[in-house]
Formats: sequence, structure tokens, C-alpha cells
Amino acid sequence: MKHILSALLALTLFISCTKDNNPTVDYTAKNEQEIKDYIAKNNLTAQRSASGLYYVIKNLGTGTQPTASSNVTVAYKGYFTNGTVFDKSPDAGISFGLQQVIKGWTEGIPYFKTGGDGILLVPSHLGYGSYNYQGIPGGSVLIFDVKLISVN
Repeated sequence: MKHILSALLALTLFISCTKDNNPTVDYTAKNEQEIKDYIAKNNLTAQRSASGLYYVIKNLGTGTQPTASSNVTVAYKGYFTNGTVFDKSPDAGISFGLQQVIKGWTEGIPYFKTGGDGILLVPSHLGYGSYNYQGIPGGSVLIFDVKLISVN
């Protein structure tokens, strides 16, 4: 019995030591203010969705409008509110399913029709959350200039 209790104690300590020591942080209020400040500084007219995504439609487009489950081809540039670019597609765009990308894109791209373009201002809870991802710091607001080239 003594060995069983020792084993349980050791297992409990091991489990508690391996828990994620980086708890999920809620950046909602901070992101909301950062996006509002960016919109004001850049004189943008943006819409806010119920989820907290902001979007600017520069050109709605005239073609097919995708759904959240569509496969699309999009040209884009992704950057932070300070203007630092973290990703950019080729001018011809890249193709992907809207279920395979961050929530901000799954929700935001369907606001456009083929040929349309604009800006998605994505709070972290619709992006990569509170965790670092491939050079993108946790809690980051992501801004994307997007052009919907086609719905495939």
C-alpha cells in the first residue's frame, strides 16, 4: 500500500509539473482598443461583427460570394498595427478552404464577392489566440489587406 501511495504522489507531482504554465490570456478588451485606435489613426470606415471582427470593404466585387465552407483563392498581405508585415501571398494569390484558416478569415472572406477587396482587422481570439505562432506573438491583432480572386 505504501508503494501505491508513493506512486500516486509521484504521478500527481508529475502531472502538475507538466501542466501548461502559460495560461490562456483574454486579450479581448486590449485588442478592441488597439483596433479602434488603428481605425481612427488610418481614417478607416470599418464594420464590426458580433464576434469582434472588424472589416473594411473597399470594393465589394461582383462575382460569386463564398460561404464559410468555400474553397477560395485570395491575394493578401498580413501585418501588425505597427505596420510590420508578417506574411504576404504571391500576387496570383493562394487557394485554400475557409475551414482551414483562422476564424477571422473564415468569417471575413465571405463578406466579399469575387473581385472584391478590403481589410480584415482580426482580434487575437479570431487569430492565433494568446499563444505565439510562427513569429506572431500571442495576443496580436492581425490586419490583412485581402483581394478575393476567385471562389473555386
